[in-house]
Amino acid sequence: MKTLLLLLACSGSLQMMAQKAPNVDSSLLMKDVKTLSDNKFEGRKTGTKGNRLAQFYLLDRFKQAGLQQFNNTYEQPFYFSRNNVKTMGTNLYGYIAGKSEKVIVISAHYDHVGIGRPNEAQDSIYNGADDNASGVAGLLAMAAYFKKNQPQHTLIFAAFDAEEMGLQGAKAFVAKLPVPAERIVLNINMDMISHNNKRELYATGVHHFPELRKYVEAAAAQSAISLKMGHDKPEDGDQDWTKQSDHYEFFQKKIPFLYFGVEDHPDYHKPSDEFANINPSFFYHAVQSVLNVVKEADKN
Repeated sequence: MKTLLLLLACSGSLQMMAQKAPNVDSSLLMKDVKTLSDNKFEGRKTGTKGNRLAQFYLLDRFKQAGLQQFNNTYEQPFYFSRNNVKTMGTNLYGYIAGKSEKVIVISAHYDHVGIGRPNEAQDSIYNGADDNASGVAGLLAMAAYFKKNQPQHTLIFAAFDAEEMGLQGAKAFVAKLPVPAERIVLNINMDMISHNNKRELYATGVHHFPELRKYVEAAAAQSAISLKMGHDKPEDGDQDWTKQSDHYEFFQKKIPFLYFGVEDHPDYHKPSDEFANINPSFFYHAVQSVLNVVKEADKN
């Protein structure tokens, strides 16, 4: 009898552990954001060697995550002119097949602003840990989760280039979508999700698409951080984030979006935006919260 009771107790404990098993690999999440914000990538500015090195890293990570390719490649090269200079950028994207024809695009830009003026510590590399190595690391964590847990809808994971140069990568993507636009039901965009001392993450877009509110509310109810809605009304002025990251290009195509990000912090667009200055616990729970929003949206 004692043996049977012990076995039953162990079985119950294992079931509880399985239920509480984390959806996000925290160690890999931190490794990705730390790697992408390393000095060797020289700030990941579009068209530079450091940006290309970041591409190589992400191509390997896409393969490790098990993302499938469109047309036998993860790469979408594109060209744009800015200040009379023609530059080549490269979007990276792949997908996990779902059970329906509907598609959700999960996006984050991997470029940053490169090397600039040194700060007081004589650091001239703008590493962009929060902006936006954090969003890309979150994207990779979600890809790993859905590879193990097949989604209802097909999920496209897109790492955009040249966001810092006027959303050029997102423009190129929506101009040549890998699937018909009418199949895309939602864009989930992440840009700066790892650095907030108040543990506040904003979901922007509900004002434009009220039907998305229920997904955010469901995720907020189980979140370990404060998941708020806002920064999406015209009366918000310069605090209206509707046009401030890659989701805007989807909005232009009348594709619903939810953008996740934090309010500006002292390290925004400065050399001090480094891995040492993010909030690891907040970051982990932010990714988990966005993942829960995707899971809620995927049910419908």
